[in-house]
Amino acid sequence: MSILQWLGLVPRSDSSSDAGVVRRVARALEALPAERAEYLGLFAFMLARVASVDLHVADSETEAMARIVETAGHLPPDQAALVVEIAKAEHRASGETENFLAARTFRDQSSDAERMDLVHCLFAVAASDGAISVAEEEAIRGISRELRLTERDYVDIRSAYSEHRSVNKA
Repeated sequence: MSILQWLGLVPRSDSSSDAGVVRRVARALEALPAERAEYLGLFAFMLARVASVDLHVADSETEAMARIVETAGHLPPDQAALVVEIAKAEHRASGETENFLAARTFRDQSSDAERMDLVHCLFAVAASDGAISVAEEEAIRGISRELRLTERDYVDIRSAYSEHRSVNKA
């Protein structure tokens, strides 16, 4: 199984009505170096993980994820949006073990700065609907730990989003 299949970036069967679109996205990502495509897939998967914490991904969260993937991946907006949709679908279909494996793989393939950037992006997605819930905050804390960032790093990044934290709004 290729990494693109594992990340859900290629269709599982040709019977899907979206198979042509998914194949185009997969081809576009395959044009990138394999490491970069995997990085983007893992990055988008973890954004979807935080957006899905409350079992509903708001439109504002999807839009924030697409903007982030577009910028991080230097992708055209339509491709970034499709990467996000695939990451959301793959996250819905996967379990907690996949969450951990994705974080571990990302950790092993990224620098400290890239891991910290990801955590900033996770908070940006969580804040995109106006409030970072306690559940979203705890999910980000868990990802931060899986990425082996320090508690100080986590708290420093979180402080940039204080005005959005629901615990500060009560």
